[in-house]
Amino acid sequence: MPRASSKRKSRPLNSAPAAKSSRVDSSSSASRKALSKVRQLVDSFFESYVNKSLGMIDPEGIEALCSDLQVDHTDVRILILAWKMKAEKQGYFTQEEWRRGLDALKVDTISKLKKSLSNLEKEVSKPENFDDFYMYAFRYCLTEEKQKCVDIESACVLLDLVLGPKYRSQVEYFTKYLKSQKEYKVINKDQWLNFLRFCQEISFPDLENYDSDQAWSLILDNFVEWMKSKAS
Repeated sequence: MPRASSKRKSRPLNSAPAAKSSRVDSSSSASRKALSKVRQLVDSFFESYVNKSLGMIDPEGIEALCSDLQVDHTDVRILILAWKMKAEKQGYFTQEEWRRGLDALKVDTISKLKKSLSNLEKEVSKPENFDDFYMYAFRYCLTEEKQKCVDIESACVLLDLVLGPKYRSQVEYFTKYLKSQKEYKVINKDQWLNFLRFCQEISFPDLENYDSDQAWSLILDNFVEWMKSKAS
């Protein structure tokens, strides 16, 4: 009598994992196509303003962008946009910077970018973002290689643009002092940062809690003395 075969009948393979894998692959493919399409739109948007010989958006291109956004090129929102892009050179946007900023904002057309400007202002007004933006604004104005200071005239314009909306009175008096004094021709990074701290911490205009023995820049000691002389 022949022996019964010891081999077991093979069971049908479970097709569920394969089906699941197929769905994941399909989803990933669709996601890649969507991202690719967005990137094409962002790059096409970039091409609308790019200086083709430079391969980047130059000051003329930024003015055209501002015109399409219906904002002045001196509007603080353009500086905030540069901050969002982490633009390194004043008046220029590289394609990488453009992609970085627009990807973060999730915009790819002029109408979407225009709508996002108000949200950008809200984002930068948050304490955790404003200090970074304030420091960025100073660095962005260092247009020459190895430049470490900003001339008084430019510093006054920048202070009014960046700090004016939050600390109008302090900025008005400080810029008036800067324009009237003769000792300082430029503002350095420490003085720039110290003035923000001054606005945040010092009672104004009475200056009651200002202590010159604290670690303040000499320019602020002089400013406080100037304020007191005006009050007396």
